[in-house]
Amino acid sequence: MNFTTKIIFHIDLNAFYATVEAILDPKLKTKVFAVGGGKSYFRGGVLLTASYKARKFGIHSGMSITEALKKYPKLLIVPPSRGEYKKYSKLFMDTLNKYKAVVYQASIDEAYMDVTEISKETHPLKLAKEIQDFLYNKYQLPSSIGIAPTLFLAKMGSDFKKPMGITVMRKRDVKKKLYPLKVGSMYGIGRKTNQRLNEINIFTLEDLMNQDNKDKVIEAIGENAYQSYSDNLMGKSNDIVDPHKYDVPKSISNETTLKYDMDIIELLKEELSNLFDETYERLIKDEYMCKNAFIKIRYSNFKTITKTKSFLEETDDKDLLNQTIQDLFENYYNAHPVRLLGIGFGGIIEKNDFKIDRTIFNYKEVDNKSRGKKND
Repeated sequence: MNFTTKIIFHIDLNAFYATVEAILDPKLKTKVFAVGGGKSYFRGGVLLTASYKARKFGIHSGMSITEALKKYPKLLIVPPSRGEYKKYSKLFMDTLNKYKAVVYQASIDEAYMDVTEISKETHPLKLAKEIQDFLYNKYQLPSSIGIAPTLFLAKMGSDFKKPMGITVMRKRDVKKKLYPLKVGSMYGIGRKTNQRLNEINIFTLEDLMNQDNKDKVIEAIGENAYQSYSDNLMGKSNDIVDPHKYDVPKSISNETTLKYDMDIIELLKEELSNLFDETYERLIKDEYMCKNAFIKIRYSNFKTITKTKSFLEETDDKDLLNQTIQDLFENYYNAHPVRLLGIGFGGIIEKNDFKIDRTIFNYKEVDNKSRGKKND
C-alpha cells in the first residue's frame, strides 16, 4: 500500500495498574476496586487508577481515597505493586519493539509507533488488531489504539474507544468525531484552561474552533495556546516519532577549566558555587530529581578524583544538594593547586515518577528521607 502521509499508532494500555492487580489476583475482576496508597495509606492517600467498575461510580485517578470512599463506601483499595508494573510495561514495550517500526514510550503504559513503512505491506487496521490481540491473549493486557497522521490525533483516537478499541482518526474525521467532545477532554487542555474556556461559554471543541469565538478564546488563553490547539485539531501538528526526544540523562553535570592553577580555597568555593547554581537550575528546569551528588577535581599534575554521595531517596532539595557538594569538596580537596572543577547529580529520574505517600503516620520518616537523613 502507498501512503502520502505518516501512519502513527498510539497504543494505550487500559486501566493499566488495575489490570495488573487483577492479573495478580483474579478475584479482583469481579470487584469494584481502585489502586492507591500503600502500607500506611489509611484514608489520606491518592488513587493511581480505578477499575472500570469503579469508574461507573465517578471514581478516577488522582482522586483522594477519602473522596472515593464517599462515592462508593464498599470500594476496595488495593496497594500498588510497583515492581509488577515495571515488569508488565517491559513486556508491552518488548512486544512493540519486535516490529520494524520507530517506537517511543510516552509513559509506563502508552507508546507511539510510526508504522508508515510496515503499512506498505500490512494494512494498518490488521496490524493494530494483531498487536492488540497479542497483548491481550499473551499477557492479559487490554489496550486501545489510535491510528492517525499525527501524534496528537493518534492520542485522541486511542482515547475514543475504551477498553479494547481501535479508532482511525483522519483529518477529515475530526469534525465528526472530536468536535462534539467537551473541551476539557482534549489532550493538552488542563483543568485551569478548561475552566477559563467554560467561563466564556466554550464547552465543546466545536465551540473552540468556531471562528466567531476566536477573539474571546485568544483573550482568555493567549494566542500561542489557541494556535497550538487549532493546529492539533486540524492535523498540522507533530508527525515525528522520536524515541530519544525525552530521554532522561543518567546524570547532569558542569565543569570548568580554571584560567590558572588555583589553590585559594575561597576562590575555589566561589567557582564551585557558580557550577552548582548552573547545574541545579537545569535540574529544576527539566523537572528532574537525583539520587546522588558528585564533585570532580583535577589537580595541576592532572591527577583527577571523583567523589560521590548517595541519598536514601531521590531529591531536588537545594539546601541538601548544595551542602553535599560543599561537604564533598571540604572532605576530599587536598590543598594542592586545582586545574579543573566539576559538579553533578546522578541517578536522575523525572519528578513525575517520584511518588511517596506522606501521612500522619510516616511524615517524619518521609521528610527525613527527602533530606538524606537516616531514621533515629
